[in-house]
This record gives sequence, structure tokens and C-alpha cells, in this order.
Amino acid sequence: MLIKVCGIADPEFLRRVGELPVDFTGFIFYPESKRYVAGRLTAAQIRMLPAHHLKKTGVFVNETIENIRAAKEEYGLDIIQLHGDEDDIFTEQLAREVTVIKAFRVDEEFDFSKTNAYEKSCSFFLFDTKGKLYGGTGKKFNWELLQNYTGRTPFLLSGGITPEDAGNIHQFRHPAFAGIDINSGFEQSPGIKDIQRIKKFLNQIL
Repeated sequence: MLIKVCGIADPEFLRRVGELPVDFTGFIFYPESKRYVAGRLTAAQIRMLPAHHLKKTGVFVNETIENIRAAKEEYGLDIIQLHGDEDDIFTEQLAREVTVIKAFRVDEEFDFSKTNAYEKSCSFFLFDTKGKLYGGTGKKFNWELLQNYTGRTPFLLSGGITPEDAGNIHQFRHPAFAGIDINSGFEQSPGIKDIQRIKKFLNQIL
């Protein structure tokens, strides 16, 4: 199971994240987010992460290709996660240069056929809870809705995951389920992760 810790904005956690069995580290480049990296983490701090097993993921919302490219170079990003209204032409253009994750915001009305156009360009999908604003809501959606996803692109499960969900994650089954994305459910405050809480949780699910 792949593990992504998203919304990191704390130098101390960044220094210690290598202690965790984590595959992706997520950094938010969306100015409206409480976990926006600017002013909280430097490019040098992020670049110091060991690249061989911690894939640095930059999260963008309706950003330009040029600004994404600039951030990728400055921060040494390995993966780009798109969390806005980017179309498949945009993802195809970006995928020529870098690994792409496309996030979809799910509610009871979500049409999973919308993912079809992104199959060729995205290495992973991420299914998150739909809210009024872009980005995470800290709330769960009904995971059973994911049985309506019949695509082949592997996905990460996101949206309000907390330490209490270890049992539910063990029981969740889907042929394309690749891993989880955790964020606010493991924080002391926005961007400040509780490493001990994460360690305990990962020990339960891995």
C-alpha cells in the first residue's frame, strides 16, 4: 500500500519524515490553502529529502503550465498533483515532462466516467471529498461510491482519513486501490503533522 502524507509545511516534520514508511510527501502550492508552502518551507529544505524513496509531490489548483514548471525546477518536485479543473489536454501536456496525479472531488452525484479522458496521461488518480472550495475538506465521502470506478488507473484514497480508520482501510477492496493520502486527520495544526500519531497508524495498516 502506497502512503502519501500531504500538506506538509513544518521543517521539523520534514527533517524526520524519513523515519516513516512513506512513499509520497505532498506540498501545497495553492495560495488559498492553510498549508501553502510559501513562507513556511524553503526550496532548499524540500530538495534535501532523499529522492530515492520519498517522491516530492507538488499540489496545484488551476495553475499555469509555466508556473508549475518553475516550481518543479525550484523545489525539485518528482510528481505534480492537479486538484482543480484541469482538462485532459492540460494533463497530457504536463505528463510529457513529469508524473501526474489528477484529483477528483467525489460526492453522491459524481460521474466516474469523467476519469476516462485522463487514463492515458495520469499515473494515479486521487479521490477526495467534494466541498465548496478547492482542496481538502477534512471530511470523508462514502467509500462505497468508488465501486462505480471501473478504470485501470490506480488511485489513492483521500478525504478526512483519521487514525480511527485503520480497520476500514484494511477492509476496503478495489482492484485499482493503490494507497492512501493523509493530511488534516494527523495534524496538531494546519501543516504541522503529529509524527507519533502517523507512526502508530502506519504500524496498524502496513
